[in-house]
Amino acid sequence: MTQRGTPQHKASTAGHFELAIDNGSGATKPTTAYLKSVDGGYVRAGLMDEPIGPENYRIKHTSVVSIEPFSLELGLSGADDVLRWIQQSWRKEWSRRNGEIRHGNFDFKQTFTHEFYDALITETTFPTLDGASKESAYLKLKFQAERVVSKKTDGATLQSNTGAKQKMWMPSGFRLTLDGIAGMEYTNKLDSFTIKQGVKMLYVGAERLPQIEPTKIEFPALSGTIALGYADALLAWYDKAVVKGAADPSQQRSGSIEFLAPDRSDVLFRINLYEVGIHHAQIPQSTANSDQIKRVKFELYVGRMDIDGKGMGME
Repeated sequence: MTQRGTPQHKASTAGHFELAIDNGSGATKPTTAYLKSVDGGYVRAGLMDEPIGPENYRIKHTSVVSIEPFSLELGLSGADDVLRWIQQSWRKEWSRRNGEIRHGNFDFKQTFTHEFYDALITETTFPTLDGASKESAYLKLKFQAERVVSKKTDGATLQSNTGAKQKMWMPSGFRLTLDGIAGMEYTNKLDSFTIKQGVKMLYVGAERLPQIEPTKIEFPALSGTIALGYADALLAWYDKAVVKGAADPSQQRSGSIEFLAPDRSDVLFRINLYEVGIHHAQIPQSTANSDQIKRVKFELYVGRMDIDGKGMGME
């Protein structure tokens, strides 16, 4: 009877990986942020399908190539460098970062490395913030690299604590405030929102991969709900700015979304909001004999956002 040979290589596991990223000074070190998932970042070729003369025959071949964006989900704890990178992007102080995704086997030994160079952030997505949520929160980040290299590695040990659960940031810990609009801190829910940074791809000379350059940045509208009992100032603002048409800059407000630690007292970091206006408010569908709290759903436009990460040790 023939026995199977002993496997020569240990299998890699989809659950062991870490992100190493430079901090703007050229030193590339593993981030201590808890990574929930990583995806993308590989070269993809376009496909051409061309007819040949009058025959019912077509030739297929590849054309230009591009790099798919990287997609990450990460926790807030230990994400100072990533937050600083986001901050620079929102301020149009574009910072191109180099780094790598290190994949490991069941023994936390590196087996494969996916390097990226001159990357720019293209999307930052914040989760739905809900006062009733009991789950951990994760930030979704997309970035576009100019060049990637993937290769096998020598088996060094992964340095980040890939097995730790990220519990520092929860969707239930938040506070919305707007200057001159009392009661907004009682907002019970804010829908997920995404800040988008445009990137233009430029194919230059004989280079197969395109150069990337940042274009405009888009700050999204915010939508959420608040109990009707706390919405007097919000509805008065809506009546004046929308119903009566006083839609001039004097009706715009500044404010912030504060992300709180589990104790609900310490502020981890905040998003400062500028040129905020209201463009819709309504009481959602009411149902007979329902015992749910009656709420007001509101929609706000935002001219500009900025991250203030003092609670995370950021400047």
